[in-house]
Amino acid sequence: MDINIILAEIDSEINNIHSPEELENFRIKYLGRKGVVAQLTAAIPALPQGERAVFGQKVNTLKGKLSLLLAEKGKSNALESGGQEPILDDIGMPGIVQELGHLHPLTQITEEICTIFSRMGFSVVEGPEIETEHNNFTGLNIPLEHPSREAFDTFYLKDYPKMLLRSHTSPVQVREMKNRKPPLAVIVPGRVYRPDAVDASHSFMFHQVEGFMVDRGIKFSDLKGTLEEFAKAIFGNDIKMRFRPHFFPFTEPSAEVDISCIICKGAGCSVCGRKGWLEILGSGMIHPNVFKQVGINSKEYTGFAFGMGVERIAMLKYGINDIRLFFENDLRFLRQF
Repeated sequence: MDINIILAEIDSEINNIHSPEELENFRIKYLGRKGVVAQLTAAIPALPQGERAVFGQKVNTLKGKLSLLLAEKGKSNALESGGQEPILDDIGMPGIVQELGHLHPLTQITEEICTIFSRMGFSVVEGPEIETEHNNFTGLNIPLEHPSREAFDTFYLKDYPKMLLRSHTSPVQVREMKNRKPPLAVIVPGRVYRPDAVDASHSFMFHQVEGFMVDRGIKFSDLKGTLEEFAKAIFGNDIKMRFRPHFFPFTEPSAEVDISCIICKGAGCSVCGRKGWLEILGSGMIHPNVFKQVGINSKEYTGFAFGMGVERIAMLKYGINDIRLFFENDLRFLRQF
């Protein structure tokens, strides 16, 4: 078979094809398992040694041209419509909407919290989620006998017994005070891990925001003013705030912070358990033992610290009653934010 003659014939044949069936027959004739190209390829070994390369190149050229003609003819509107004139698309019809995603509600709340404190002069710092036992416990004045240091209350790493998944964002407080000298005003967002059973108000992974300030002359009144500014910025100016005495190993004195219920305005409802108050975070003055661990003179410097759960803030702000909704990736839920 003369390849030059075949090249001339295929141009004529392709122009006379007017249906998908005819196009498929054309493909089988030339590119099928027993087609023309297969026969030409099988004939190459019988050729003299000096002619094989040139003949092989011609076969490849033929194969390439056939593939190109088939692709072009397959895209032809006339062929797809069986030889009839193509029907124009109705450009007045609505197009296919490309939905744009948006930030997850927890990310939105985290960014809102960080923005509020940034306006008050705090810098945003992040830390590793795998921490040392020292930074997570010892450096924060949490003694060896404290229940949170038990294996069933913390995710310790199997092959690294002194390493763990951090149980709060407070280890960054230790890191920053070791690496930087006061004055310090830092806000720390991030994921934390505790082996809690998952239910409507607990998760083994959740998000926290830690904040602390260290300088000469920092007082409890500075803590109260800072948190009141934050609470009103995120929940509205109408809320009231109160401090309740509490105990945290890393602060002294320590306090839980409540706001008046944003649903009933303090009158008492099912959301606040008929108490009129909602707990939002824990806080206190940094313990002298924490300053000692990081090499800061507690007689020269004082400071305050606070920590909050992002899920807790989001649930109160948006009236959500189940923490699991944040992690189920249900678009019906997420589209509301």
